[in-house]
Amino acid sequence: MPPRPLHRSGPDFAHEAAAWRIGEVPVAGADEVGRGPWAGPVVAAAVILDPARVPDGLDDSKKLSAARREALYEIICETAEVSVAFAPPARIDATNIRQATLWALARAAQGLPRAPRLLLVDGNDLPPVGCAARAIIGGDGLVASIAAASIVAKVTRDRLMGELGRLNPGYGFERHMGYGTPEHGAALERLGVCRHHRTSFAPIRLRLARESEAAE
Repeated sequence: MPPRPLHRSGPDFAHEAAAWRIGEVPVAGADEVGRGPWAGPVVAAAVILDPARVPDGLDDSKKLSAARREALYEIICETAEVSVAFAPPARIDATNIRQATLWALARAAQGLPRAPRLLLVDGNDLPPVGCAARAIIGGDGLVASIAAASIVAKVTRDRLMGELGRLNPGYGFERHMGYGTPEHGAALERLGVCRHHRTSFAPIRLRLARESEAAE
């Protein structure tokens, strides 16, 4: 029998349960993090939850503490099918942030152990996937599998940016995660642009132009 929707505060399993009832399984949720930063990749995740082991406390990753995200990340990876994909700065700069994000979401969905019959995606834009897909605005706060994907993407990217901070001391990537903070701006003034920056983003593009003018 298909699972019944779980009644809980925050995201629930109702969308997935509806798909189960009509045989549209497996159903996956997908989300991304990192569209806005000046540096680092966009990270996308896709998750197929086990209906019998939907973790308690799933929510939009932005609403959770770092410790809670980490704990849920471990539970999700133990109980669900998970795939992660990265759109690096080079791809973002070669296309644009929208296309790079959709590419990463599609890659994440394609990387799942089982091909989903239905992909539920946060937002209003759909990636190019070979299955039915549905965009849900605010989905990371409404749909359990999208919330799980948002947590996986956020934890994965935060860990990666921490490592980039260790390998590129002085930029503070481990603190601002590549976003355009005053600390990040000051680091650019001191150290210049590194290979992890998105050269198509205006603050970085302008910084490179100033460096070029100074060198002439």
